[in-house]
Amino acid sequence: MSFQYFAGAAIRALTVRKDGPSLYDVCDPLLAKVRGGDPHLGKFYRTALGNPALRPLLRRAGLPELNDDKRLGDLRAALTRARDDDSPDWDMIGRPVAALLDSIRLAHPKPARAPSRGPAPAAGEIDQVIRTCAAHLLRSYARNGFIPTYAAFNLIGDPDLKGREFQMALSGLNSRGYKNSTLLFNLARIFIARSPARDLINPPWTGIAEPMWQPVQIRHRSAYYDAFFTEALLSFIETGLAAPAEVTAARRAIAAMVEFCLVTSREEVRAHDGQTFNVVTALAPLPHPRFSRFFSQIKQDLGFGIYVPDCDTTACSFSAATQAGSTDPILDQPLLDFYAGYQVQEGANEPLVTVPLNDNIDYEGGIATWIDNLAGERPYGNDLDPTLNLDVLEVSFRNLARWQVLETPQRLAVVHRIIGFQLRLATSGAFADPRSHIYYLPELYCAYFGRCYAAFASLPPAARRAIDPDGAFEVIRAHVLAYVIDELTAVEMNVFDAALALIALGHLGANPATFTPALRCITGHLGEGGRHGPFKAYEWNKMKTPTRILVGGPEVTSAFVLMGLALARRAMAGVS
Repeated sequence: MSFQYFAGAAIRALTVRKDGPSLYDVCDPLLAKVRGGDPHLGKFYRTALGNPALRPLLRRAGLPELNDDKRLGDLRAALTRARDDDSPDWDMIGRPVAALLDSIRLAHPKPARAPSRGPAPAAGEIDQVIRTCAAHLLRSYARNGFIPTYAAFNLIGDPDLKGREFQMALSGLNSRGYKNSTLLFNLARIFIARSPARDLINPPWTGIAEPMWQPVQIRHRSAYYDAFFTEALLSFIETGLAAPAEVTAARRAIAAMVEFCLVTSREEVRAHDGQTFNVVTALAPLPHPRFSRFFSQIKQDLGFGIYVPDCDTTACSFSAATQAGSTDPILDQPLLDFYAGYQVQEGANEPLVTVPLNDNIDYEGGIATWIDNLAGERPYGNDLDPTLNLDVLEVSFRNLARWQVLETPQRLAVVHRIIGFQLRLATSGAFADPRSHIYYLPELYCAYFGRCYAAFASLPPAARRAIDPDGAFEVIRAHVLAYVIDELTAVEMNVFDAALALIALGHLGANPATFTPALRCITGHLGEGGRHGPFKAYEWNKMKTPTRILVGGPEVTSAFVLMGLALARRAMAGVS
């Protein structure tokens, strides 16, 4: 977007005729100065929504239905109960906000069909982009001592989180601070989406993955990110394009990131059968996440003080360490025994999913996300994401012999149930619906399925038959390829879309001719990141609650572009 676009959007937000009470008219009398009750609700309001940067944009954003004294009174009464009650009735508190939330209209991107494109870029051009992205990652690691990732709030929220889903979140989240932030962020969403401020906060973009152009981005480090940066640097080494000094630097970074995943981020938890396991936490204790002091305090003020381990970070960390050749004893733990306690099965384990935002899909056989820590804390409740389950399969295939999966019927049964979950997702077409996913986009699901499929395809034929006797992987492969070729690469893409398309196509053995749209998109946008890197930052993953929080960064884009191009290069050279 141009300067003129943002200037015009700002002027419209600042000068619009006010019609009805604003967010601040509603909340200031209750939350600007809180005496008694829950002090966090007031602190969150003042920090996140009542700050001097946001007030001018929303001070004229009114809701005409709140001119009705009863509706305004009901809303204020709900906020008062959230502030003052020792044990709030969150269902009742959420009702007036949910009714207003259903009045907003948000939609997922629908890119236009792409014009016809020319020939694929030359091999030398592809190699140059690979080298440029790798140099960016190594330079960032050398400068920071780690490869950073960034989080940014998009206050417009997620299109899939409407009144019903908001009520689910209020009921299913466990932490009062997290409920507070979900309540107030979603109240703010209504005023933003129904005012000219929406054009400033949520401008349009090309492609599907959202660019991270929010002015405030929080730099941090997590084992989940280090795992994928490890895979990216391993793929760079495998291309043969790295100079000797780059190989040395990459291996040094890989070793340090694996240690961060398996040692620094290690946490002991108790499995459902009482055994203890070492897993990997989503965010290691301070100072390891590398927040600035300012954002570390902001994180506390916003109610994000407790982070617990999760099944996805654990699976991806174990996988990256396995690929890097780690011999840490933590890898000997058969994770499938632990994951079995988090697998949804009809009856006993079904209540595991307390925040079923994607209840359009059948959870049977899926692994839930969040792991209870030893104190029994699970601030986010629990949800279930399809892409996470691909990562569980992928790490299980890489450790098939080590964990004796084929020799242990209970472990093989866990794998079979996850495959059944994925097959239903693919054959129903639900994998292509953004609402089916909690933390990812459908296109990222496709890339991660390619990654999982490649690990499966590397197994001996007898092992593949035991794991997938009915050929589910080939059925899923066909559905994913059709989506990537006929929908994703047939429309206007941005660089991150293109990188994910290449990862899927390359891993799934697609005809190299299908790579051309994605290759041209990437090479044509080299340099778009300016001083931050070869490419811009885009949405890698997200949280839908308490509002839409995007995670990505220029280094993330470089990592995924590098992996996608390395796979495309290999396929175009005819290397199986």
